[in-house]
Amino acid sequence: MSKRKQVSAEEKRIRMLDLFHEKKDFFQLKELEKIAPKEKQIIVQSVKDVIQNLVDDGLVDTDKIGTSVYFWSFPSKTKIAKKNQLDNARSKLDEYQKKLDKNMEVIKREKLENSNKHEKQALLDKLEVLEKEKLLLDNELRKHKDSNPVEYEQMKNSIKMAKDAGNRWTENIFSVKSWCKNKFFIEDSIINKQFEIPEDLDYIE
Repeated sequence: MSKRKQVSAEEKRIRMLDLFHEKKDFFQLKELEKIAPKEKQIIVQSVKDVIQNLVDDGLVDTDKIGTSVYFWSFPSKTKIAKKNQLDNARSKLDEYQKKLDKNMEVIKREKLENSNKHEKQALLDKLEVLEKEKLLLDNELRKHKDSNPVEYEQMKNSIKMAKDAGNRWTENIFSVKSWCKNKFFIEDSIINKQFEIPEDLDYIE
């Protein structure tokens, strides 16, 4: 009997968010503990922690009504959260770029005026720190690149084109195999072995 594939913590977060976005409804924890294992293969013991993690990150809202606690999240919230993260990263990058430019000008002036070596070294150290901070922000911006809806749509279209192309080639291979079988009465296994065709070749869903 094959073991069930373990689902990572990040995959659980993605699946749980998908559940909220698909249902577009309000849930209590006990409802989610019934639905998530069936529809998203998230084990019941993980449901509470996954939801709390999403609440902590601001991706899922929660409120207490009477004695009951409800959770909800709509697709627009995730987009807004990603846009805010991207805007904050850009704002910080602009701020550090201005600091970097300002310190570069100071260093240039200090070089021209032959200022004290200790002061120059302090400025160089500060410049190095700012450059490292700028590099971290550049990396953060790249991480949020998928927040751009145009790039996201282009990525989805590319995936669909690749899948369609793969299925066309699969159809062509099946057609050639069928023709060979009817024409020369050759078994599938022989054709597969002769032309190095995988036994589990199938269409991409």
